Amino acid sequence: MTDARATRLDAARLLDRVEEFADLLIDTVDGGASVGFLAPLDRADAVAWWRERAQGVAAGRLAVWAAEDADRVLGTVGLAFADKPNSRHRAELVKLMVHRDARGKGLGRALLTLAEEAAAAAGVTLLHLDTETDSPAEHLYRATGWTGAGVIPDYAASPSGVLRPTTLYYKHITVG
Repeated sequence: MTDARATRLDAARLLDRVEEFADLLIDTVDGGASVGFLAPLDRADAVAWWRERAQGVAAGRLAVWAAEDADRVLGTVGLAFADKPNSRHRAELVKLMVHRDARGKGLGRALLTLAEEAAAAAGVTLLHLDTETDSPAEHLYRATGWTGAGVIPDYAASPSGVLRPTTLYYKHITVG
């Protein structure tokens, strides 16, 4: 892995770094990753999206980690916690992103492991996610023991606007 360190952010720290998180999101979308946005992503929209995430962090519905070096945020991952009584044992892995110039050094895998360990520490026993079928992210999830649950055709548009299939994944987490 790079010399990056990953820390869980509270809402205030997320807001303090919102510009760097916007840079990461824009880079991710510009790189073709399907993370919910179309290219080109407007900077004001990226900043606003991250500001909204801070509300979820403050409310405890979302946990966000930042991997950063001395200069900037290089990557992030989040856990969205379920809010219904019958689903508190699960969480959704959300927005695993690594800046294009920091890829290939194990940072994505390290962030994924960190989120899985944090989920276990929080008593979560089941994680789930969706990702674009045949994307580099999908290869990472398969390599780290996630199980494919099915493919939904034409689920989401790529950053260029082309409808693409999405694969649903889950992973059982051992608590304790």
